[in-house]
Amino acid sequence: MTDLDSALLVIVPDTALSDRVRRIAAAAGRESSHLGALPDRALWQSSDVVVLGTAAAERAVREHLPRHPGVVVVTDGPADVEAWQSASRLGTSRVLALPAQEADLMGVLSAAARVPVGGGVVVTVVGGCGGAGASVFAAASAVVASRSGRTVLVDGDAAGGGMDLVTGLDGTPGLRWPELVIDGGTVTAEALHHALPGRGDLAVLSTRREQTNTITAAAWRAVVDAGVTAGEVVVCDVPRAGPIHEMSVQAADLVVVLVPATVRSAAAAQCLARSITSTSANVGVVVRGPAPSGLTAAEVADVVGLPLLASVRPERRLAAMLDGRGLVLGRRSPLARAAGDVLALLTSAPTT
Repeated sequence: MTDLDSALLVIVPDTALSDRVRRIAAAAGRESSHLGALPDRALWQSSDVVVLGTAAAERAVREHLPRHPGVVVVTDGPADVEAWQSASRLGTSRVLALPAQEADLMGVLSAAARVPVGGGVVVTVVGGCGGAGASVFAAASAVVASRSGRTVLVDGDAAGGGMDLVTGLDGTPGLRWPELVIDGGTVTAEALHHALPGRGDLAVLSTRREQTNTITAAAWRAVVDAGVTAGEVVVCDVPRAGPIHEMSVQAADLVVVLVPATVRSAAAAQCLARSITSTSANVGVVVRGPAPSGLTAAEVADVVGLPLLASVRPERRLAAMLDGRGLVLGRRSPLARAAGDVLALLTSAPTT
């Protein structure tokens, strides 16, 4: 067995299901290592794909194994809620019901043989209240991240004005959510960067203003997984509630709650903060100035009940910039500096 083949681990106690996975792996040109118990952390993290049965996935969660984008949870028949919850906590959205989704599993295993897995990070940005400026901060974070490597900015607000407008790409050809069709539940980051509007190393998946935007859970997972698998930064701009919000919070390596420096904004963000922390421990607040009553960023974070990640001074001419050619950030921009501070928590690359 080659080193590449040994990177496919299978921990599926059910004999019939395990044999089915072995057959699918062979058809995909992969040899698989079938284990009777969970691997140690070193083997877990060095494997490109780990296929788990539902019981093994639940054990992996209980034993606090690290999140791994190469995890695939397989079920004998339709998946239950527990399988999806375990997958989310292990850092994946791949839950495949066999035999119905055999072709999907074969596609995952075939792609993994060609593309290194992992290394990417997901940053989910959400406003602590209406008009907090979360979309602008998400765009700023993506712009700054793209200076150091490939980045995907994912627009999760189906009723919004479109992240292509915020980033100044509204006139750039490329697919938006209504045109994005993902066959088989998977897509590659390379395909996204070719199909989406972008600038440099930044690709933007935006909603479209001219028609109804339908963002399905499967498509959202596929886009986020593609970026993570390719080692990219994925920035998600999401609403304060709903399925896309929940999936993005669960998938995030860091959730950023954007809160203006006012008492009412901080009070409004408390409820959202409690909801997010019930799902994710990796969450903090970015406080946006100005502060009309003199509230400090630390005081706002204390009211919200979240760690302070960064504070943002007012950006000069921001409104005119957004109404014109979109977000253009200099190195000394307050938005760029705050976004860099947040990204530095997740990456070792330069972020200014």
